[in-house]
Amino acid sequence: MKNKGDGMTEFLLAAVFIGGLFLLFMMVRAAFADSVHVHVLSFDKYPSEIDDLNLFFISDIHRRTIHDNIINEAKGKADIVIIGGDLTEKGVPFSRVRDNLKKLSKIAPAYFIWGNNDYEVDLKQLENVFREFNVTVLKNEAAFLPGSNEKVVLVGTDFTDTSEIMRIILYSINNSAFRIVLSHNPALAEEVSEVDNVPLILSGHTHGGQIRILGFGPYEKGGIKKYPATTLFVSNGYGTSLLPLRLGAPAETHLITVKRNKGLSTTSMNHPASPS
Repeated sequence: MKNKGDGMTEFLLAAVFIGGLFLLFMMVRAAFADSVHVHVLSFDKYPSEIDDLNLFFISDIHRRTIHDNIINEAKGKADIVIIGGDLTEKGVPFSRVRDNLKKLSKIAPAYFIWGNNDYEVDLKQLENVFREFNVTVLKNEAAFLPGSNEKVVLVGTDFTDTSEIMRIILYSINNSAFRIVLSHNPALAEEVSEVDNVPLILSGHTHGGQIRILGFGPYEKGGIKKYPATTLFVSNGYGTSLLPLRLGAPAETHLITVKRNKGLSTTSMNHPASPS
């Protein structure tokens, strides 16, 4: 004769199993999200004589193929594309890297900085793909944006280098130029001082912790963080590391408008991609 307790145990096990499947589904869904977040960042140091800068920012693509809906959402809305490192990693076919860069080049001229995982692949082959799509690689280099009359400059750092290298680049640039530092690792923001004159840093690398339990993760969730000497913008990234799973830090890309104003203001909207 079946014990009533056995029925309750079976029910609880079934509930746990179904709950586990649902959680797994949500983690996969978050890992493969196709969202474009819209932000407005206003700075009193942005040159008044220059138009607002509209940029599309994507980092940590890793093994993913960029969805066409992401490209369609950003096309016609960005002046430049910034690839914030970890475009690829070991084992990713170059055909996929090429397809991703081909898609991004349809949005606007692209700029790339190195992430730690980018060094795992054949660098010569990767550089050939960059040349094919006219991607500007900033490895401890600066590039004034076309049409800005040398008033807006991107400063790209290498993943392995420190703030001292960044300062060598900064000191070679007119101090009146509005400086946007591209650093795959957001830890650089902690080393920036007022004399560096860096209003904005764009970063990725951390994946927002990727899997956050009850709001806690190995890294802070992506977002905008104000430091005494700079503003740090960190993306959760588009791809994943190790497992194609996310929890509490869904995949994301960004349309960012940088403009002139007093202080810092931000707005953010989430644009999920339409179903294929």
